[in-house]
Amino acid sequence: MTETVKGPAAYFPSIEQKYGRPIAEWKDLIRSSPLARHMELVGWLKAEHGMGHGHANALVAHTLAEDNAT
Repeated sequence: MTETVKGPAAYFPSIEQKYGRPIAEWKDLIRSSPLARHMELVGWLKAEHGMGHGHANALVAHTLAEDNAT
């Protein structure tokens, strides 16, 4: 039985399909950005990469949570 993905990661398949890049690449872009605050990064993804708010928010939230967990 496959468990349903919840939270920000639930957006990942549609992000990859819509924007044509793997999630790992998006995370690398976020981590290499000189910006550090959540909403700054969301705004940057929206402005520079044409990403919708929900997708940008999900990527940033997941990436920052990973980085803060280590």
